[in-house]
Amino acid sequence: MILGVCEWLSTKTQFTAKNFRIFFVLAVLLAGFGIGAYLVLWLVKVLSDE
Repeated sequence: MILGVCEWLSTKTQFTAKNFRIFFVLAVLLAGFGIGAYLVLWLVKVLSDE
């Protein structure tokens, strides 16, 4: 995606970035909360980088 959240999450977990991208796309299409979750995780990523 755009902000690097999926790649960041893949370094923190055992899943690949591809799996996270699929999850976020499905979350946007099916439930509509994927965009909000993505933005919240982006804020966590930005605030945790030191």
